[in-house]
Amino acid sequence: MEQQEFEKLISDLVALPAETECVEFKVNNCDPREIGNRISALSNAANLYDKKMAYLIFGIENETHNIVGTKYTPSAIKENGQILQFWLIQRLDPKIDYRIHEIEIEGKRLALFVIPPALSKPTQFDGTSYIRIGSATPKLSAYPEKESKIWANINRKSFERGVAKEHCSVSEVLELLDYAKYLELTKQELPSQTNEIVAKLAGHGIVRKVFDDNYDITNLGAILFAKDLTMFPSVRRKAVRVVVYNGNTRQEIKKERTGKLGYAIGFETLTDFINDQLPSNEEISRALRKEVKMYPEVAIREFVANALIHQDCSITGAGPLVEIFADRIVITNTGSPLIEVDRFIDYPPRSRNEDLAAFMRQIGVCEELGTGVDRALGEIALYQLPAPKFEKFEDSTRITLYDRRPLKDMTIEDRVRACFQHCALRYVENGRMTNASLRERLGISESNYPAATAIINETIKRGLVKTSDKPKEYVPFWA
Repeated sequence: MEQQEFEKLISDLVALPAETECVEFKVNNCDPREIGNRISALSNAANLYDKKMAYLIFGIENETHNIVGTKYTPSAIKENGQILQFWLIQRLDPKIDYRIHEIEIEGKRLALFVIPPALSKPTQFDGTSYIRIGSATPKLSAYPEKESKIWANINRKSFERGVAKEHCSVSEVLELLDYAKYLELTKQELPSQTNEIVAKLAGHGIVRKVFDDNYDITNLGAILFAKDLTMFPSVRRKAVRVVVYNGNTRQEIKKERTGKLGYAIGFETLTDFINDQLPSNEEISRALRKEVKMYPEVAIREFVANALIHQDCSITGAGPLVEIFADRIVITNTGSPLIEVDRFIDYPPRSRNEDLAAFMRQIGVCEELGTGVDRALGEIALYQLPAPKFEKFEDSTRITLYDRRPLKDMTIEDRVRACFQHCALRYVENGRMTNASLRERLGISESNYPAATAIINETIKRGLVKTSDKPKEYVPFWA
């Protein structure tokens, strides 16, 4: 915010007849744990009462709303040796993107906490959710009807519809967003009037009209069409970072790049950059006898797109990450997947970011029907690469693609993973895995069929595939 915006905000807040569930005034120091409780309570209250933000302000008297100033300086406070803001965010779940501003108004210092509403679940501090009831801060669990309403609000809202930048003029909207690329991707003609351009953007949820010639840019609009993501605090950390390493470890970075363009306008540039960093191979398989990249572009495109649209945008401080090693590519996004990793091949797609996913599919970045993973795995099999590894963590999802290696250099886990994915692919394509089909997938000679049998038996033992109703045919465990 600029100083003028701070002054207008404070003026509006002190004009309130009393503290509200989303605004709290204090004068001086506050116990760090009490602040954590209040952040949780105010965040949940902002969701409950449908507010864009909640505010905790030091330097204003609660009874009179007079601006008296504060001696409290959050930036100078440490708790257990950590800076207060970092200490607090480590104990918030989810790690909401709250901000602390230390400002001066009327010659008096204020400390302003700007707190976003709960988006993916009620905001907790140290494992407990709080709520504002008047000026009190009780546990949310004591008010089940309010907790139910918060969950209902979460289900109907999304990060995409949040506000990235408020009260923009038409000229500011057109300066911050690449409207020309938007019109090109959506196959629309350039209108003669600038107001008509912004009206089209509003039709896709890119901006939201506040009043005549005044618009909010949504998080969806910023993350898709920002000319510079760093201009929008709520999405600046969602930029894709690509790191290229020397060798197979993270010890030495060869090249690093963090994108600044919104996903819709920067996706092609991003995938081109990634592909340019990949090694080539003159002979990938019997089917391909020309110099091509080690990894199929279809797979790179699909898995990078998935990292963008399936990330958990409520997790702050991190965005999609692509790491390129000599022997593998690792693609990581924030948020545990909404479906189990063993069902990526057959399960209908689910995304936390439905508007983002729908638009990316509309402009052809990823598949409409959730078949992109199938196509990517099919290309990986054609290139005779090891099966990619899908991993689920508490706050992230990781996909690892491996370079070529003979069967003798594959671990048991590599072989079992390849067998399961091949079986699942065959099944969704209305086929069945056999010893012969697995040998073809792994490049095993016909005379060495016992090796394929051993891999199938181990995969059955681990509960990933099972025998079909026909002899010597196999289906995935979920079939």
